[in-house]
Amino acid sequence: MNAVFGTLQRPIRTVLQWQVAVTAAFALAGAAFAGAAGALSGALGGAISIIAGGLAAVVASKGSTRSVGGVLIRALAAEGVKAGLIVLLLWGVLATYDEIVMPAFFGAFFVTILIFGMAFFVREYD
Repeated sequence: MNAVFGTLQRPIRTVLQWQVAVTAAFALAGAAFAGAAGALSGALGGAISIIAGGLAAVVASKGSTRSVGGVLIRALAAEGVKAGLIVLLLWGVLATYDEIVMPAFFGAFFVTILIFGMAFFVREYD
């Protein structure tokens, strides 16, 4: 896993770390309010965003496109992968997990999705 994410730019790695921390917080909060089902719901909600965002970052970082058009196409492809994977994973969890705790699940999902957008504000250097 480190081999894949080690090649990603610092902003994406930082945002993925924030997402993991927020997912853990939602899992703990879910456990406190709803037990094991709440913990798993929070973890699944955050995991959907982490997986989709991580894969989108990998897709965006592949290749050595130098033209503006090529960069735009790669960015759009990454967003398409992210959106498609989010829909697929949301459907998969909601269709298969009967004991889902909606506030923990969607809370973790929405907050981690918002955090992914913060990559724009993370500096590449120290």
